[in-house]
Amino acid sequence: MVALQAENRIMVNSTQISYFTFNAYFDIGLLKYLCFLIVMLLFILILCSNLLLIVVICMKRSLHEPMYIFLCSLFVNELYGSTGLFPFLLVQILSDVHTVSASVCFLQIYCVYSYGSVEFANLAVMSYDRYLAICYPLQYNTHMTTPKVAMLIAVSWLSPFLAIVVLISLIVPLKLCGNIINKVYCDNHSIVKLACYDTTVNNIYGLVATCLTILCPVSLIFYTYMKILKVCFSGSKQTRQKAVSTCTPHLASLINFSFGCFFEILQSRFNMKSTPSMLRIFLSLYFLTCQPLFNPVMYGLNMSKIRLVCKNLIFAEM
Repeated sequence: MVALQAENRIMVNSTQISYFTFNAYFDIGLLKYLCFLIVMLLFILILCSNLLLIVVICMKRSLHEPMYIFLCSLFVNELYGSTGLFPFLLVQILSDVHTVSASVCFLQIYCVYSYGSVEFANLAVMSYDRYLAICYPLQYNTHMTTPKVAMLIAVSWLSPFLAIVVLISLIVPLKLCGNIINKVYCDNHSIVKLACYDTTVNNIYGLVATCLTILCPVSLIFYTYMKILKVCFSGSKQTRQKAVSTCTPHLASLINFSFGCFFEILQSRFNMKSTPSMLRIFLSLYFLTCQPLFNPVMYGLNMSKIRLVCKNLIFAEM
């Protein structure tokens, strides 16, 4: 009888939510204008740095090599992910009522999750490219042809996009018993936690999607770097120097993004109420804000070809 009453209560309270309210924002008075300025400057810096490198790679024929084309794909993804988050944050920072419509929330989930999935896919493709260049230098041009480059880029974008479409299609029909999200942006886990009914299908597919979009690329990266290390230890000093110069930015980008995703999972899945709210917000935003700025700085400073072209372009304009 008690179980029946509880079920009836759930049926009455559950509904198709039309908007969500963010509970992680708090009143900081006039400081919100300072926060707005900082976030806007960060967004402008991300846009300018990534756009600059995209333009440099597209304009200079000497950079029309697979490694730089894959880099261009990575920078495009940084622009995509940043555009899905920063304008939304800027509006919420200045707003007194921190709400968002359900449709916009689902769109943001799609942008954020597809951005993360494409990031890992791009990093996996880049590691495969470095593996061929270092382990099979004489056959590199034969293996890494223009059609193959186009195919790898298409797969690294289309596969995550399709996987996240299925994820969104599973959360949109959910009947929810609340509309409070304890974050500063929308995410899948927060929505699923609000569901009134069993979410086994969502949880299972979430695990499958994680394996497909994160574990598979990371496994490929791990495999290629084991092969690269083997060649480095048995190769010449020149081979080791080439490996270090081309792989260091990639590894740094991978580690930075992986730690960012780990921080996000940590603060989303576990009870961190004792942690200061500002730290929780930082942990949830790290992989969405630091990676788009980290990549152009890391690759721009470490790759001599890109650094030289950027320097010539800047001083030519002056």
